[in-house]
Amino acid sequence: MKRFDAVVIGGSGEVGRLIASLLAADGDTVLALDPVVPTVSRPGIEHLFGDIVDPDAEVRAVLRATPLVVLAVPESVAFETELGFLDARSLLVETLSVKSGFARKVADADPPGAILGINPMFAPSLGMDGRPVAAVVHRGGGAAENFLGRISGWGGRVVQVDADQHDRLAAATQALTHATVLAFGSALAKLEVDPRSIDSLAPPPASTLLALVDRVASGEPAVYWDVQAGNPYAERARAALAESLQELNEIVTSESETDFTSFMGKAGAAVPNHAAYRALCARLFGIVRGTAREGDRS
Repeated sequence: MKRFDAVVIGGSGEVGRLIASLLAADGDTVLALDPVVPTVSRPGIEHLFGDIVDPDAEVRAVLRATPLVVLAVPESVAFETELGFLDARSLLVETLSVKSGFARKVADADPPGAILGINPMFAPSLGMDGRPVAAVVHRGGGAAENFLGRISGWGGRVVQVDADQHDRLAAATQALTHATVLAFGSALAKLEVDPRSIDSLAPPPASTLLALVDRVASGEPAVYWDVQAGNPYAERARAALAESLQELNEIVTSESETDFTSFMGKAGAAVPNHAAYRALCARLFGIVRGTAREGDRS
């Protein structure tokens, strides 16, 4: 049996492809384990057709002999995955959008080896360079620290948190953001305004939101579903959004400009670094109107 440096379970998915490609670029021998046959072969990455939920003897043998196993699958699959295949010298890296549930699974199963959770806080197609990667050490060890070092080497910005902190922050930065973007698109459709007219007149904030709506709405629904349905703090995030919209509506209905000014001030207080975010907004709006290139920091 051929031995590999790494097995990426779900290697045909977006996150799996990203991690597998980065590992292969480092010179690792990589096996993508997936029930989906890839349409395009990738240099340095072999493929094994298999199901991690119902692994056969070959799959179990390969996993047991591999020092690094990446679990890049939806939450529903991860919870059905038995962790008994792990070896005491192995490292399991999960890439779930929600961490607290898997942390409980690890505690209950008490598997051997080191276990690390990462969550790339960006679409895999953007690449890792300069982007934040949340990291939760479920079970520490040298292998986990080494992998975090590799992420830094790939250009990722590692932010270590515990499982509960991760889910609270993900609810605020992902669940709330996605809910806001999708709600904006849904509300826009209800206004029954010609989209072509909106496109021709949209100021930079509206153009930016339209771009976000298109990106999110054209994404993989299962990924966004996990963010909304799996995170124990996502419901509160959506409720806070609904409460704030209701508060805004009541303020405007009451015709209190003073309360409206206060509402704007409270909203602005959520921004941690005003100068940096104002500069970022200026660059984004420059890109929106075509006067700057993406990444231009002038």
